[in-house]
Amino acid sequence: MRRIVVVFGSSRIAPGSPAWGEAYRFGRAVAEAGFDLASGGYGGAMEAASRGAKEAGALVVGVTAPAVFPQRAGANPFVDLEFPAPTLLSRIERMLDLGRAYVALPGGVGTFTEIAAAWNRAFVDRLAGRAAPPIFVHESWRELVRPALEITEDQLSLLTFVRNAEELKAHLAALE
Repeated sequence: MRRIVVVFGSSRIAPGSPAWGEAYRFGRAVAEAGFDLASGGYGGAMEAASRGAKEAGALVVGVTAPAVFPQRAGANPFVDLEFPAPTLLSRIERMLDLGRAYVALPGGVGTFTEIAAAWNRAFVDRLAGRAAPPIFVHESWRELVRPALEITEDQLSLLTFVRNAEELKAHLAALE
């Protein structure tokens, strides 16, 4: 069975931007740590991470949702395997099922939804006595997911905040 890290991130970043370069480095770090990469398969951070991983020798999986995003032309050119999902929720569920770990780059509501779904699944796994998959979250999300309301320190401990691709690579290299 392949070891896959799922990367969540914005579809709106443009090639050549600092955010695109950062997503590329994160994707490359995934591959250099010995993992394959899956994402939503489209452009922006998903394409940048896919390209970084592909150029470093990883298999790249895209979980697309053509019925949800008919305006998108299909998977980015660095995707080796495309798995179309019929709905947004089934797309997220498929990505969660593929992942040995998850990485959340900067993004918007869609990325936040993916973080929340992975986080909730890890929480349920922990409650059931199962090992929770690691979730590596870009430092930019820290303020939004800080302890408040009903979020406890224990729940927050399911997230590992990373500042850069080098930190991510070190964390991934430590996984069995």
